[in-house]
Amino acid sequence: MGRIIAIANQKGGVGKTTTAVNLAASLALSERKTLLLDCDPQGNTTSAIGFPRDPSRRTLYQALILGEPLDRIILKTQVEGLDLIPADKNLVGAAVELVSTDEREYHLKKLLLTIKAAYDFIVMDCPPSLDLLTLNALTAADSVLVPIQCEYLALEGVSELLDTLMKIRRTLNPDLAIEGIVLTMYDDRTTLSKQVASDLRSFFGNQVYESVIPRNVRLAEAPSHGKPIHFYDIHS
Repeated sequence: MGRIIAIANQKGGVGKTTTAVNLAASLALSERKTLLLDCDPQGNTTSAIGFPRDPSRRTLYQALILGEPLDRIILKTQVEGLDLIPADKNLVGAAVELVSTDEREYHLKKLLLTIKAAYDFIVMDCPPSLDLLTLNALTAADSVLVPIQCEYLALEGVSELLDTLMKIRRTLNPDLAIEGIVLTMYDDRTTLSKQVASDLRSFFGNQVYESVIPRNVRLAEAPSHGKPIHFYDIHS
């Protein structure tokens, strides 16, 4: 059975999509059958892995609201062993339409149970908000991976995020674990980056990954070319 990992942080611009795309590509290139699930109405994960906007394309919206089977929505990507469930702006409507349904937080979990056995990993890119789409993702997930930008405001959002995760554990998904915390946009030339990293490590201990993701122009450029960093600049 596949392990389901949600990439989540209520703060925007911390590197969730970059983390999701490149982690999923790395897993697939390591010969782990992987599914990348775009849960964000902005559809940035979908375009970052090489699919331009297409209004006629079936997306996660059709599965959540219209009952379309996931295996009719899944797309093969340019990375061998990596599949995608795309998203588009219609997902905004899904967040609203789910409100009046029964067991509204469990729709995505039920859908993923139908395909979970076909994958080693399912990586979900969550929206930068605590709406029903994010709740569905965190309810379906085995664990949550939290990207945190090495800046002061990111620290302020950490306690809010932890509070959210505790509430989800109490009410929706008691087995939800923290996969880890990854430091992104790290600049070792600045005292601030070093201080934020130090503070997070002292607070979270070994839940913070030793590897940090530095600020990198090539990494920032890769999504605009629709490629994971492995295909855009492997030496980045």
